[in-house]
Amino acid sequence: MKTDIEIAQEATLKPIREIVEGLQLDESDWEPYGHTKAKLSDALLNKLKDRPDGKVVLVTAISPTPAGEGKSTVSVGLGQALNQVGKKTIIALREPSLGPVMGIKGGAAGGGYSQVLPMEDINLHFTGDLHAITTANNALSALIDNHIQRGNELNIDPRRIEWKRVMDMNDRTLRQIVVGLGGPTQGVPRQDGFNITVASEIMAILCLANDLNDLREKISRVVIGYTYNEEPVTVKDLKVEGALTLLLKDAIKPNLVQTIENTPAIIHGGPFANIAHGCNSIIATKTAAKLGEYVVTEAGFGADLGAEKFLDIKSRAGDFEPAAVVIVATVRALKMHGGVAKDDLKAENVEALKAGMSNLKKHMETIETFGLPYVVAINKFPTDTEAETDFIQAWCEEQGVDVALADIWAKGGAGGIDLAKKVIAKAESEERDFKRIYELEDSLETKIRKIAQKVYGAKDIELSPQAKKQAAFYEMQGWDKLPVCMAKTQYSLSDNPALLGRPEDFTISIREMRPSIGAGFIVVLTGDMMTMPGLPVKPAALNMDVSEDGRALGLF
Repeated sequence: MKTDIEIAQEATLKPIREIVEGLQLDESDWEPYGHTKAKLSDALLNKLKDRPDGKVVLVTAISPTPAGEGKSTVSVGLGQALNQVGKKTIIALREPSLGPVMGIKGGAAGGGYSQVLPMEDINLHFTGDLHAITTANNALSALIDNHIQRGNELNIDPRRIEWKRVMDMNDRTLRQIVVGLGGPTQGVPRQDGFNITVASEIMAILCLANDLNDLREKISRVVIGYTYNEEPVTVKDLKVEGALTLLLKDAIKPNLVQTIENTPAIIHGGPFANIAHGCNSIIATKTAAKLGEYVVTEAGFGADLGAEKFLDIKSRAGDFEPAAVVIVATVRALKMHGGVAKDDLKAENVEALKAGMSNLKKHMETIETFGLPYVVAINKFPTDTEAETDFIQAWCEEQGVDVALADIWAKGGAGGIDLAKKVIAKAESEERDFKRIYELEDSLETKIRKIAQKVYGAKDIELSPQAKKQAAFYEMQGWDKLPVCMAKTQYSLSDNPALLGRPEDFTISIREMRPSIGAGFIVVLTGDMMTMPGLPVKPAALNMDVSEDGRALGLF
């Protein structure tokens, strides 16, 4: 069996100009970035504002496991299938982070014959967007420390600086550091730390901005810390929003590539869903909706994380709603939720599969709570038996839920035709009653409780003394009417990653909150969630190399 990278390197890519011509764009609407990538103009969305919007299809999944769910693969395969059945479709995905690529999760370019290409570029440096975000974030850190060193006119308390440095890599040793050591000329000593780039508020802002001016305005509202009198200090106070926006002037432009079947794909922005809001940029999704009849986009991890944030944060900020949702499940992952160890997944086990269906059931209920029509997609793996896939299909049919077996890794778009037809039927004929989990007028504690109970299935929430103090302070500042962005383990519906399936009678522990006023939400950290991941015992990087002729090796 060929690997993803072998399949990708054997594919024939069209010159990016041909993909652009298929979208009927003018020369001023794009710029080439090599032979197979392009940057779309950040002004294109405004130029297309009077065009009708295509239908947005959101792809989400069950709670992820090491067995794999293949949400990106299904997104790409579904987009290809929709084109095959005559619907002009554009795929809109996130950009991968180097942390997971070099770590354990792998890339985010799909797999098999449902990939976006060039997958090596996309999974590595791509067009440099994440590096620009890293640079802008760390430029702000340098400007903060320089301001304190040069007299501290704003009276910033070095003990209350919220802004952290970032890098696009998993590096646990940088979670807590001390900067400014070495004497008076080396800066003012203080505690600091690193987050991973995809958890940066700059990333969130880029993905939630509607245009360059909106980007600048959102950056200006970023709270970097507090004065000795506990008054918030913003980027606008430092007068550096213009410089930071300048560093992002190209990064805000969406990236255009193609799938293995030459379907257009816009890949832009990449916040994690477990510690950030987990969706690609509003500009990318809305531009794709103006250029196509259908847009297939994804939200990170399970419906408890990415989909909830897509619907409560992204769609609210972008003022749109999806026409239909796809919930991805695999036999392998459902068996893990049913208690099977990873090493035993190849053996047929319908009883374990039956036990694991509770996880899928909860995610279905979550999408139903939002009032949206959906289809369950069974992402087929070679080790799946007919008895196992038949069981899932029969179970879904007993629930009155549309389900499709998607063999899109092996067959590309052709393996997703049934799924595509069922998605079209949902998107074009089914009535919907879209409603969000909470209202902006709710208190922070009420918003968190509603998410915990309605989406996670928790009994209740428990705020730490620190979180209670922060909630009261945020209310005084008028920040309590913002959406909340939950930072929670992706592996469980609870905040305990060991509790698989559908946990019951659990409480979500709220450790602390962090203001992302520029992005427009409050980050809520649950359990032991970290904003800088670490590498595994055997990182994926150990398998990577480059050939003498410059081809990537061992990249999935």
